[in-house]
Amino acid sequence: MSIGAGPQSQGSRRLSRLVNIGIPYVWLGVFFLLPFVIVLQISVAEPALAQPPYTALWEWIDDGLLQIQINLRNFMLIGEDDIYLAAFLNSLWVALVCTLLCLLLGYPMAYAIATAPERWRVLLLMLIVLPFWTSFLIRVYAWIGILNSGGLLNTFLLWLGVIDQPMQILHTQTAVYIGILYSYLPFMILPLYANLTRLDPTLLEAAEDLGCRPMRAFVEITLPLSKPGIIAGSMLVFIPVVGEFVIPDLLGGPDSLMVGKLLWTEFFSNQDWPLASALAILLLGLLVVPFVLMQRMQQTMDETQP
Repeated sequence: MSIGAGPQSQGSRRLSRLVNIGIPYVWLGVFFLLPFVIVLQISVAEPALAQPPYTALWEWIDDGLLQIQINLRNFMLIGEDDIYLAAFLNSLWVALVCTLLCLLLGYPMAYAIATAPERWRVLLLMLIVLPFWTSFLIRVYAWIGILNSGGLLNTFLLWLGVIDQPMQILHTQTAVYIGILYSYLPFMILPLYANLTRLDPTLLEAAEDLGCRPMRAFVEITLPLSKPGIIAGSMLVFIPVVGEFVIPDLLGGPDSLMVGKLLWTEFFSNQDWPLASALAILLLGLLVVPFVLMQRMQQTMDETQP
């Protein structure tokens, strides 16, 4: 009986391993590769007054011949028009600035939570996660009431006597930074907290016993060991902010031109799906670069660690 059960058990393990490996690939194929292929197909089509508003990539003609029409004019137009380059550069700049601000604010908060007594950590993490319990759109709309001329912020500053008249904050680039910083700060704090809680506290104790000051121990021990959390949090903030649409549209003004707003305009206002798809393909290619760099940095760090 045991001899016959061996091959059957080995086959079950192989089937289980195949299922465990295959499910992620099927998921990526259905929800990433297939939509990407569809968008890529639309990006090389031509706009048309039809439904859907683009031409077919291939069609059968007489004598059983298959005719394939590829239009690269959409990508050429993006390179020729300065508004698209300005939108890409502005999106990258806003994402970079907001990532740095999130890191400067998020690291002390994550460090404070990680070093707090365990009985307080759950409550502090709950305060960080609590905004996610409400709709993202509602939270952004709330900032309209805070930042407008008669909003809470101007009213409070007038009451303190800091300003003599209301400031114009809403529909400016500053409002975009505030909205993005508020919305994406938890995405920086949580990876940093998860990384900091895994650090060995005996390293800091040994440094203190050897006469190392707390600031130097933080710079030479804690900060280098928290690089994986910094990289993960930065990517979680930078990548979605580049394609952000809701916050610049609701809080920003005409100068806050980002790729997300251009995509919305081309898709729904201009009904130019091929051009919008070309923008989406270029945006995806632009976001793949930092992700690949992050993976290489992570791999290099893992190889250098003993």
